[in-house]
Amino acid sequence: MRLTLRDDLPFVQVTVIHRDAELEISDLLVDTGSATTILAADQVARIGIIPEPSDILYTIRGVGGTETVFTRRIGRLRIGQRDVTDFEVEVGGMDYGFEIQGILGMDFLLQAGAIINLRDLSLEFPSEAPD
Repeated sequence: MRLTLRDDLPFVQVTVIHRDAELEISDLLVDTGSATTILAADQVARIGIIPEPSDILYTIRGVGGTETVFTRRIGRLRIGQRDVTDFEVEVGGMDYGFEIQGILGMDFLLQAGAIINLRDLSLEFPSEAPD
């Protein structure tokens, strides 16, 4: 999968599969400094991922500040041909002052066995990595 550099930061496109709906989301920052994957609430709302009364809200902190999120277990998160199934994501406003639709964190990168190739600006997934 090709990485796109914007402001010297690597971005990728993902596909979210939740129940019977599928959604492509561009502009996810590939961030090895983020433990978890976060998706923009306005994007995933299009396929029915919205806060529910039973959701617990969490405050997360990072270099960009603090944000309130809820978690949701989705059927699949796909990049290129690599799927991670039954995957938990955080959902939040993603208001960081620049255009971003999510953060692809270490949770996905580790489960998918991702290799970040900066020479070729690609995100690679060896065939022996677990799904």
